[in-house]
Amino acid sequence: MIIDPLSLKLFVSIVEEGTIAAAAEREHIAASAVSKRVSELEEYFHTQLLRRTNKGVVPTEAGITLLQLARGVLHDLNNITLQIREYASGVRGHVRLSANISAINQFLPAEIRSFMDSHPQVHVHLEAAISEAIVNSVAENAADVGVITMDAYRHDLEYFPYHSDQLIVITPKEHPLAGRRAISFSETLDFDFVGLPVGSALHNQILRAAHELDRTPKLRIQVNSFDALCLMVEAGLGIGIVPKGAAKPYFKGLRIRSITLDEPWANRELKLCVRSLEALPAAARLLVAHLQGKTG
Repeated sequence: MIIDPLSLKLFVSIVEEGTIAAAAEREHIAASAVSKRVSELEEYFHTQLLRRTNKGVVPTEAGITLLQLARGVLHDLNNITLQIREYASGVRGHVRLSANISAINQFLPAEIRSFMDSHPQVHVHLEAAISEAIVNSVAENAADVGVITMDAYRHDLEYFPYHSDQLIVITPKEHPLAGRRAISFSETLDFDFVGLPVGSALHNQILRAAHELDRTPKLRIQVNSFDALCLMVEAGLGIGIVPKGAAKPYFKGLRIRSITLDEPWANRELKLCVRSLEALPAAARLLVAHLQGKTG
């Protein structure tokens, strides 16, 4: 015999109700079936669990011990059920989010914080990557949700609106361009650049724009983050092109200037991407909705 939860539940009901008949009525099962379950338990344990009296049944010492243990087991089983069902509803879960540095610098810290405040039992694992790597990670199920710029695109993914950002030019305060309010991209190509890694969306955009002008940017140094880029620009190693929101925190603390980049491609669209929204785990669907501003 294998001890099953129903036998334990029936035993607890018998002790709490005081009679087999009352327990059978409470559990909506035939009294003969309840009696059979108790007999099977006693046979399995080789000991008497209930003592029959004129008023009903009372547990023996062994029965009292089984009662305490059975209540603990039933509570644990119920807790297992509740916790696993929470994954289906999105109350619990783990979401793998891969995002480019533009989203991480500008939008995601506050948005992930508010999401986790609303869903404290959902763990969000955030990984920074370039957009091209992000779409591949999502397609290969290495990430649940990606945040990219739309120059990285795969037809086998689903895309949803996220944020837009505006690219600007930053220069050292003493730079010849520092006094300008707006500038075309072609004018910037006469100066040294501080750039981002090869393969990043912004690096690719700058190369494409330069190629269309039959020019080559003079990349003096390349760094892996916007904060490093701003520091290198302040140090006089070149000018840079960055999202306005990513550079804004450094305007007060660093000796750099911002200039509007007067180009159509300076206004970029960031997108969320998934393999299939319908097939996502519940917690991941909640995060997508939150990042789109559809939930609190």
